Amino acid sequence: MTEREYNAAEGVRRSDLWRIGESPERYKWFLDHPEPETPALVFGAAAHKLILEPDGFDEEYIVAPNVDRRTKAGKEEWERFTARVEGKQIITTDDYLTICDMADKIKTVPYAAKLLKGEHEIAFFWTDADTGEKCKVKLDCLTDVDGKLTVVDYKTAASAKTEVFNSKIFILGYHLQAFMYTEAIMQETGATERPDFIFIVQEKKAPYSVNLIRVTDDVMTAGMDVFREYIGILHQCKETGYWYGYTGPFGEPNEAFLPGWMSLGEEE
Repeated sequence: MTEREYNAAEGVRRSDLWRIGESPERYKWFLDHPEPETPALVFGAAAHKLILEPDGFDEEYIVAPNVDRRTKAGKEEWERFTARVEGKQIITTDDYLTICDMADKIKTVPYAAKLLKGEHEIAFFWTDADTGEKCKVKLDCLTDVDGKLTVVDYKTAASAKTEVFNSKIFILGYHLQAFMYTEAIMQETGATERPDFIFIVQEKKAPYSVNLIRVTDDVMTAGMDVFREYIGILHQCKETGYWYGYTGPFGEPNEAFLPGWMSLGEEE
């Protein structure tokens, strides 16, 4: 399944469902008004493609030439280049060379290379039994590690340090991702044991350090709790047609509270 086909398929994905935590109003707004891709997102997607599906990279991406478009020669070369883009995503030469170096580095990390030997870019679809809401996920990699089915997710990051990325898991909703991805496999295959979930995290600057972070049971449970809360809110909003904002479903005022640093000061 191509990315375009997956995007068009029915079902809520993790990145969309995570917005429910901001507010249903913002979820609905971003659903109806998709944001343009940022350079960081383009870089991350290109890295995914080159590392996970290198044979298909040239079908989706094209590397821009380093030309000075202020000059006549530069303008002419750029026009020749844009004439053959044909709907592909443009990336800079510098980004391409960086991604190539990152791909080479991954190969030097034995366990990471082992994890990526599975099946790549697999889409799963299921219907949540409690709400009837359709859900979808697309796995970076599904593999077998020492007899245990394992979901592998590749992330680029400014820092791959364990403590730094661990905080990002909860800030960016990666615990929700881990639950949804493993739940999708269980729902579609009928498996009774939840697969393992491991992040391959790689820094975007030399020496492109790599870290491997396994999702523990308590983190997975936290992801399940978020899923149950957010999918319930999504279902309620669809049923009522009321996509409420920060004041909540009943429109009552929120209460001000002392920030933590003031509370600590009072206790002293």
